Amino acid sequence: MDDKGIYTDFKAQMTYGEYLNLDKILDSQQRLSGHHDEMLFIVIHQVSEMWMKLILHELNTAIALINKDELPGAFKMLARVSRIQTQIIQAWDVLATMTPAEYMEFRDSLGRASGFQSYQNRQIEFALGYKQPHILKIYEKDPALAAELKVSYEAPSIYDVAIQALARQGFPINPALLTRDFSVTYGGDPTVAAAWLEVYRNVDDHWDLYQLAEKLVDIEDSHQQWRFRHMKTVERIIGFKTGTGGSAGVSYLKSVLDHRFFPELWDVRTKL
Repeated sequence: MDDKGIYTDFKAQMTYGEYLNLDKILDSQQRLSGHHDEMLFIVIHQVSEMWMKLILHELNTAIALINKDELPGAFKMLARVSRIQTQIIQAWDVLATMTPAEYMEFRDSLGRASGFQSYQNRQIEFALGYKQPHILKIYEKDPALAAELKVSYEAPSIYDVAIQALARQGFPINPALLTRDFSVTYGGDPTVAAAWLEVYRNVDDHWDLYQLAEKLVDIEDSHQQWRFRHMKTVERIIGFKTGTGGSAGVSYLKSVLDHRFFPELWDVRTKL
């Protein structure tokens, strides 16, 4: 340490770069075309994947806490997820600075690689309850990854554990929901609708459940905004062309905008 209190000798200490593995991180933007804007494309997607990793970290812990009826502890994680979502929503605005002509200069270099193949995005969808059997086939090429995704696919979503929490607090939830096949996308149930209506009509009596419901609505709202910005950015850059991985591109992205993760939490607003 010098006379100003600043460390100048890092030989015996872990440095900032070492702690963050910056050599590996900053050496992982390998352009295949050499085109200037390919760097933008790579960085945006890598940063988004890092944020997705943190979203999964927070969601999985929140699910575990809800399972233990430690709802206040889950609220911090869910609030953090919402803040992270604002970051990945805004990332589309940066990518949208790339014009169609610029993208076409290096698009062929991507081969079959596509954001449609993002396994972390799929794990987020699974954690929120959106599960489609054809998705797992995308990852059959990698047995270890496919096995990991299968575990996420078959696990209860955050809404499944929220419904179980309703039952544990005395609401007459359909028993079949508590032990259902969690690999099937949830489609709604009258007993769940009635329970949430009671929560919203008597907020003071069910404050923790009310807060949980609103945190879930925050996350779904932001996720749909992310989906919309994704769709519009893709449309802006490639129009209605087929995606690089053979996906339907904009058509597929538009179709998922109609899906609701937590249907009763939206319906209750009409019933109040």
